[in-house]
This record gives sequence, C-alpha cells and structure tokens, in this order.
Amino acid sequence: MAAAVPDPLTPLLVAVPVVILACRAGAQLLKRLGQPPVVGEILVGILFGPSLLGWLWPGAQAWLFPQSALPYIGVLGNIGLLVFMFLVGLELDLKSLRGNSRTAVAVSQAGIALPLLLGTLLALGMYGDFAPPGTGKLPFVLFIAVSMSITAFPVLARILTDRGLYRTRVGALAMASAAVDDVSAWCLLAAVVAVTKSSSPMEALTTAGYALVFAAVMFLVVRPLLARWAARAERRYADGVVLVVLFSGLSLAAYATDRIGVHALFGAFLFGVVTPRGSRRIEATAARMRAFAVPVLLPLFFVSTGLKTDIGLLGGSGTQWLWAGAVLVVAVAGKWGGGTLAARLSGRDWRDSMSLGALMNCRGLTELIVLNIGLGLGVIGPGLFTVLVLMALLTTAMTSPALTRIRKGIDEDLGREPAGIGQDEPVLEIARTR
Repeated sequence: MAAAVPDPLTPLLVAVPVVILACRAGAQLLKRLGQPPVVGEILVGILFGPSLLGWLWPGAQAWLFPQSALPYIGVLGNIGLLVFMFLVGLELDLKSLRGNSRTAVAVSQAGIALPLLLGTLLALGMYGDFAPPGTGKLPFVLFIAVSMSITAFPVLARILTDRGLYRTRVGALAMASAAVDDVSAWCLLAAVVAVTKSSSPMEALTTAGYALVFAAVMFLVVRPLLARWAARAERRYADGVVLVVLFSGLSLAAYATDRIGVHALFGAFLFGVVTPRGSRRIEATAARMRAFAVPVLLPLFFVSTGLKTDIGLLGGSGTQWLWAGAVLVVAVAGKWGGGTLAARLSGRDWRDSMSLGALMNCRGLTELIVLNIGLGLGVIGPGLFTVLVLMALLTTAMTSPALTRIRKGIDEDLGREPAGIGQDEPVLEIARTR
C-alpha cells in the first residue's frame, strides 16, 4: 500500500499566521528605526531561512516549514506578487512627468545605463565562479547587468510620503524618474527572460515579437474596452463583480505572458497599467485587493525568498565576501552615481542631485522579484542569489539614512516648494504598505 501523502493544510494553518505576524512585527520595528517596512519583512524572511533558524534550530524550521507545505507557501506568495504587480501598474502615475520629463528621462536612463555597463563588467568577472553549470555567458551577464539597474518604485514612494517630500520638486522628480526606470527595467528583464528561455536567436526574436503584439493588444484593444466597462460599472455593477473582473483579468494577462515566454508578472503589471484610473469602483476594489494581498500573501513571498537565502554558502571564503563587496559597490556606484550625475548635468544643485541618486539606489521588493525570476530560470545559483539578496537589503536600508544626511536642515523649506505636479494628485496607496 502506498504511503499516505501528508495533508499540507495542517502545517499551512500554523506557518501562515506565524509568517504574517512575524513580518508585521519586523516591519513595525524597522519602521520605528526610520526604515521602510519592507526592510523588516526581508529580514524576517532571511531569519526564518537557513541563515539563522535553519542553522540554530533546524528541527523547528522543518516543523514550521515542512516540505509538503513549501510548494503551497510559494504559490500563495506568487499570487500575492501578481496582485502586487497589478497594483504597481495601476498606480504608476506617468502624470508626474509633467514639467519633469527631460530630467526624469535623463536620471532614469543614466540610472539604467551606468549600472548596465558596470554590471556587465562585474558579471564577466564573476561568470567562472558563480554561473551555474550549463548557463550561457550571455544570459548570465545580461541578468546581472539588469539586476544592478532596478529601482523599487513603491518603496521609493513610501519613503517620500513618510518624509513629507512627495509633493516637493525633488519628490515629484524622483517619482517621475522611478516610473520611467521601472518601465525600462521591466522591458529589459523581459528581453533577458526571452533570451534565457530561447534555444536560438530566432526563438528569442519570436518571443519578443509576441510580447510586443501582446502589449499592443493590451493598449489598443483591452484598454478602451476596460474604459467603457469601467464607466458602466459605476452605475450597474457591485464591487464584488468588479473584483472578479479585475482579478480574472490580471490572472489571464499573467497566463498569456507566461505562455509567450517572458514571465507571468509582466502580464499582471501591464494589465494594471491599462486599467482605467479615476473610477470609484475600481479604486475601492484595488483597495480591497491591497488590504488582503499585501499584509497576508506577500509575507509568504518574503519567507520563500528567505528559505532560499543561505549566508552560510558564502562560508569563510574571503574571495566570496570580496565578490559580495564588489556587488554592493557596483550596485551603489551605478544607481546612486548615475542618478546623481545625470541630475547634476540636467541643472539640479548637488544636494538635490545626490538626493535623487540615493532614492534611485533603493531596490526593495522589486529586486527580490527579479532575483527570484533569475533563480527560477537557473541563470544564477543559490550562492549568488544570497549575495544579491543581501545587496538588495543593504541598498534599501541605506536610502533613508543617506537622505537624512543629505537633506539635513532643509526638508522644512523643501516642503513648501511647489511639486511641479497638480496638488490634487493622490499619494500612491501602495506606498503606504511597501
């Protein structure tokens, strides 16, 4: 007689509330220390993994996260990610480009170009020691280069909101730059995924072509249909119906991009971008989705990431730690340095330029999403994954202290500056949670 398959529900009933409560406590603690909540959530995820709990008390870790429950924890976390990416797309306000387009494009593109260049040079040096067996040099180099160029748009918005800088000139420019950066980086990542999954250049081009067709359909067909439907929804449909339509839409869009060969997250993000704004029902529904997915499902993603992050893999090897230091230096020099120089060359003073550079260096949850994609594709191994997770944690944690240091004594004056965007623009809701 075959052995009974363990029921995953029972361990999930323990693991899920433990993870949610621990991440909530970590977020609140780090918030009191002046950090974005995501820093606490990343830390909690790492502490649950082999870096601490699995090292000090492996029996407790195996009991809390048994093998039978891990796939379900991962699935629930990924559903939370899909909703999160939909919300990021929905709340990506390109209106902030008004009056800031020239500088925003310069800062964002410099904040991508320089990290891409430095990341490429770094990856060429790391390839022999860190690339998994069978991984081609091109996918490895491209992925490391793109991972260096990420900015966490939602975390940046949260920092600006908490510091009262959201409606200042610096805040508006930072949000505009991050919006352009986000779109550019996701497009580059989609190209990297296509190259990685393809067995030939022609297959990669075919995948890219399908992705462009999908994007065109979303903007030219789905967007106007959603706009007409949203107008009717205000009068005819209950909030429950709107919730079903939006969740079904983001799921189908995610399925389509997954089948195309890029990644499911791109579809959810793009569906958010084309979903109409200004509808009371859609805003209320998005708030309901956020209220459940962000505090309940996303912590499971942090733990899934933490369970794959093992600082012990770096061991006592001085070489490994030197490479980790090089990754951090390249990450900071590329984003902070590139953003600062571009802003300065665009006519901003040094203090504003350094502030923009520091904000663009913030990576947060967005970087973790990218790293998990790379690990899932087999482009990076567990050791390099751990190095890059630590880089994401440190670059995010240094943003608020750096901003405090740079802007010491002038934030009150900046708070009275016009933002360069309409004063009735809403603060990003997602910024309040991430």
